[in-house]
Amino acid sequence: MTPSVETAKKLAQLLNTSVGYLLGENDNAELFKDPEMLKRFEDITEFKEEDRKYILYTLDALIKNVKLKSIA
Repeated sequence: MTPSVETAKKLAQLLNTSVGYLLGENDNAELFKDPEMLKRFEDITEFKEEDRKYILYTLDALIKNVKLKSIA
């Protein structure tokens, strides 16, 4: 039995994921299986836009730094 689109949406909401993820249509399906990482992203989405910008800017800088260190 195939669920309706509305049922799939509700299930995705209950599981805090996307319909695409449930269908296995994401190349990075494993990306958000880590509950600690998912919680961090959920927390960030609840912040004010300005605060999110600062956090993402800092995170981008840290990621870039780690990538540069791994190349050297």
